[in-house]
This record gives sequence, C-alpha cells and structure tokens, in this order.
Amino acid sequence: MMLKLLKENIKIALGSIKTQLLRTILTVLIIAIGITALVGILTVVAALENTISSDFASMGANTFNINQYENVTRNRGGGEREIINPIISYPDAVAFRNKYKYPFTETSLSFTATSTAEIKYLNTKTDPENKIVGVDEMYAVNSGLEFSAGRNFTSFDINNNAFVCVVGSDFEKGLLKDVNPIDKIISIRGAKFRVIGVLKEKGSTFGNSQDLRVLIPIQVARSLFSAPNINYSVSVMVGKKELLDQAIDNATSVMRRVRKLSPVKDNNFGVVRSDDLINRILGITQYLGLASWLIGVITILGSSIALMNIMIVSVTERTREIGVRKALGAKKSTVAFQFFIETLLIGQIGGLVGIIFGILIGFGIASAMDFAFVIPWGAIFAAFATSFMVAIVSGLYPAVKASKLDPIEALRYE
Repeated sequence: MMLKLLKENIKIALGSIKTQLLRTILTVLIIAIGITALVGILTVVAALENTISSDFASMGANTFNINQYENVTRNRGGGEREIINPIISYPDAVAFRNKYKYPFTETSLSFTATSTAEIKYLNTKTDPENKIVGVDEMYAVNSGLEFSAGRNFTSFDINNNAFVCVVGSDFEKGLLKDVNPIDKIISIRGAKFRVIGVLKEKGSTFGNSQDLRVLIPIQVARSLFSAPNINYSVSVMVGKKELLDQAIDNATSVMRRVRKLSPVKDNNFGVVRSDDLINRILGITQYLGLASWLIGVITILGSSIALMNIMIVSVTERTREIGVRKALGAKKSTVAFQFFIETLLIGQIGGLVGIIFGILIGFGIASAMDFAFVIPWGAIFAAFATSFMVAIVSGLYPAVKASKLDPIEALRYE
C-alpha cells in the first residue's frame, strides 16, 4: 500500500514539475551549481592527494633520510640568529654507514653530482639538463625505483668502480630512441658508460623531471665531479615498519657520535621520514577541502531558499487543487507527503546534475594538471546527502503549509 502511494506521489510530482518546467530548471541549476562547486573541488583535491601519495609511496613508507638541516632560527637574547648546519660530508656519510648496524636496515649513500650534464651517444647529444647522481647498490631499492629494462647495480659494480649506468625513461624517447638502450655506450664528461638498466617513468614532481637522470657508481661520480663541499644524502630502509621509530632514534644517536656532539648540543643534521613531507602536504590539501565545503554551503544556502520559494509559490498556485484533494478525503499527511516528494525530486535532480558536472570539471582539471584521477566516492556521497538535506529543509515548510489549508477556503481560492 505504501509503495503504491509512493509511486502515485512520484507520478504527481513529475507531472507538477513538467507544468512549471522553466522555474524547476532554474531551481535545479541553482542547486547544481552548489553541488558542482563542492564535488569539483573535492574531486581535484582527491586527485591531488592520490598523486602525492603515489609519488611519495615509491620512496617507501619505511625509509628515512639523514640530510643537512638548514636555516633554523632560534631566539638569542631577544634577537634572532640563523643557524646553518654543516653539510653531510663523504667521511660523515661513510662513518655513519660503518657504525650504523641496527637490525633489518639497509643504508644507502648518494649525492647529486650535477643537474646540468650533457650526454652523448654516437654523434648525438642532449641538452645540458640531465641530472647525474652518484649512488650505491642500495639506492634504487631505498628510493623505490623500478626498472623497465635491464638491472640494478650490484656490489661488484660499486666496489670495482665499474663504468656502468642506469638511465631515466626519457632517454628511450630521446637520445636512445629506436634502439635497445641496454649495453649501449653513452659519454658523460668524456667518460664512457655502458647502460645496464632503464628506470620506469616517474614523471615530474613539483616541476622537476624524474626521468632525465643518470645513476652512476658513487666513487666514479666522485672522481668525475670533484666540486668542493658536496652534500651527501644518507637513506635508510627499515625492513619492519614497527621498528622504524627505534631505528630513527638509533640513527640519530649514531650520527651524533659521528659529528662528535656533546649531550648538551642540539643535532646539527636533520632526520626526515619519507612520510613526513607527504603528511605535511596532505595537511595543506585539507584546507582546500574546507574551502570547497564553504563555497558549497554558501551556494547551497541560496539554493535552499530558491527551492523553498518555488515550493511555496507552487502551494499558492495549487491551493484550489489541494482543496479538491482534501474535499475528496485526502489526509493532511498525504498532502504534505505529496509536496515533500516533489521537493525531494527537484533536490535530487539538482544533486545528480551537480555531481555529473562536478566530476567532469574535476576530471578536466586533474587531466590538465597531470593528477592521478580517482572517482571521489566521498564527494559523491556528500553531494547526495547535501542535496537530500536541502530538499528536507526546503520542503518541510511548504509541505506543512499545504497540509494545513482549510478545504473550504482552498476551494474558494481563485
């Protein structure tokens, strides 16, 4: 019985919507704009978060780096003094690796030799925009790098200072296009390297291409690029996630001993967890989500007023119809339910249109900015819930007003 009554009310509501089509379309558009703003921004935020998570997940959730930690300002007698930590020198990095023996950990040393290298193959050369990184055999593993062809460095390659290299994926599209890169000989600063591996495509992170780099053994890099004050990076991967905090504490203690710091002195180096940066960035994206909710709520408030207005006008225009229904025996609850269903339908249509437009806009922005698009189920649920609440809030008063009309006075209405 209830199902039959619901079907009948939906049929009546649809008929009423058709008779005042222009007004309904305008109301639906007002609701849709609010939902579109909400879903669109949440879609872009979700895509951004997914991209950031994907980019940094490759670093490994169980890794941390020991880096130079610069520009820490501390108050000193009312003034401020800039403290610049010393670089992580090669002796520091090697001493740390030799002394750090925490269980289930692997330590890697690396440094960026140059970011403006020109690389030659046969009679062809690249622009001077390639990054050369001196690494050991654990660098690719600790950094979460994957290979599309070839292999990683072995201990033999590193210990014997072999002139071999691993190249980024862009070399397959440029310098080594249309050839199998493996075992090809490329020239860097006059030194010839045999390509043993090609990295999978990584794209750009914060505007820096991750695919225009060449990895070479660390000692070979030190001999070719002998710039003063080279800053080394120490990366540690912990095999068991539950040991990460203890491993970091132990690493901090070891590095303090390497730096010969007394117990009263602060650390003059930084320990950075791989998930610290992603958590900070994701924290920023939360503000974008809050901004989208604020925009959505403001617009939806306007759409609630518009929807309530159209339903009040509808009640006024259909006063005589309501009188006939009540004269024929319709209960107050039946009349109220009819108008409530009509409001609900308009609200949900507006919500559906807003969701479709919001996802399309979000997808367009995500594609333009090269974000990894994901379907924002949370935003879709929020949009449906919001449009449902708009319909309830906007429909209650007109529905109650319609149900309280006196049938005799309603029949007299012209």
